Amino acid sequence: MPPPRALENIRVVDFSWVRAGPWATRWLGAMGAEIVKIEWPDSERGRLPSSTTPQGMATTLNTSGNFADTNVNKKSLSLNVRSPKGLEIAKRLIAMSDVVIENFSSRVLRNWGLGYEELCKIKPDIVYVSMSGYGHTGRNHAYTTFGPVAQAVSGLTYQSGLPGQPPAGWGWSYMDDTGGMYGAMCVLTGLYRRNTTGQGQHIDQAQMISAVPLNGPALLDFTANGRRTRRPGFPPGNRAYWPGTPLANNFRGPTVAPHNAYRTHPLGYNDWCTIACPTDDEFARLAQVMGRDIPAEFATMSDRLAQQDALDAWVESWTTTLGKYDIVERLQAAGVRAMPVQSAEDRVENDPQLRHRGMYRPMEHPDLGVRKVQNAPFAMSATPVENTLPAPRIGEHTRDIVEGLLGYSHDDLRAGFDDGTFWPTKRPLFDYQQEMLA
Repeated sequence: MPPPRALENIRVVDFSWVRAGPWATRWLGAMGAEIVKIEWPDSERGRLPSSTTPQGMATTLNTSGNFADTNVNKKSLSLNVRSPKGLEIAKRLIAMSDVVIENFSSRVLRNWGLGYEELCKIKPDIVYVSMSGYGHTGRNHAYTTFGPVAQAVSGLTYQSGLPGQPPAGWGWSYMDDTGGMYGAMCVLTGLYRRNTTGQGQHIDQAQMISAVPLNGPALLDFTANGRRTRRPGFPPGNRAYWPGTPLANNFRGPTVAPHNAYRTHPLGYNDWCTIACPTDDEFARLAQVMGRDIPAEFATMSDRLAQQDALDAWVESWTTTLGKYDIVERLQAAGVRAMPVQSAEDRVENDPQLRHRGMYRPMEHPDLGVRKVQNAPFAMSATPVENTLPAPRIGEHTRDIVEGLLGYSHDDLRAGFDDGTFWPTKRPLFDYQQEMLA
């Protein structure tokens, strides 16, 4: 029998949607918490038709690959909390739970009658985590945001892009994923305090503010030295520095060369590896693996920094003769910092370390079939952290929760479907909903 997981017997009522909040509850579920996701088919943006629906498969509320990855380890209760009956059911569920989590703007749940003060009357020790864009206090608390919007206002977008070009932002909404990890941390902190003092609390996390510390040394450089973020020339990316810009420490430690991404055999779109040599000794080991003598013009770090283009061409004349994984094996064995540039396919199918760590494990979804899903990026020796439930089909667990957990009758369930409490009256039912009503 497997050992119990760390959050066994913890129940979380999850009002969150899209990415940040669901990313938090995903990991709480992997640690053993029971996650009851309350959603409504007309408003769950994460379930909308998605480019991540497998080709050739009908696009429904249950076939978004992105949703399926973001919402493993959860149960789904479809519930119209804006109706009196739906609100009563939500409160009854909260009274039997430990945590409420939501990531709407500050006024939404309060307007629904589910603000923190109201829930304290129902469950005095409730841990209530809000994950809005701007928080629940301050002049801008009612502002609505999106991951890239929070990224921009936090200062991160300004730091990303090529020298002399407008800020580019990041290709993925990292503020959603980062906000989700902060959200999980907030829940764990709230539960620890409740378990030691018997008192719950409202934890007010702001996605935009959570992103501000990620500016890191750039923020420190301004507060300590009064220097603003420098563009052009910042950030250097894979390049030690960009031609025509000051040769300066760009908040990343000593400026070194070689420090770049290099083409590899067979020169396809994804055939690249990265190499960085912060010392003369490490550069000597790189040359040894290459089977070449160090040219006099690259003898010192100053020489290499002054001639980056020539240096990169010299290194790449070797890297293009080998595959990226072969290069990395040789250089790492010699103590040279190198890594392959990996695509999503590389990470899921080809990376031996991720395979060993069980990062992508197959799960069977009723509609999507068997698919590999991200597992937890950390391991715990005594309390397993792993995916146990595929992402739920919308409203899949409505009967289990309404009848099994809350004690309503089957007639109550049928009446709730008839009056629009559990499903919009004009929207067709899925087969599994018809089965639960039979």
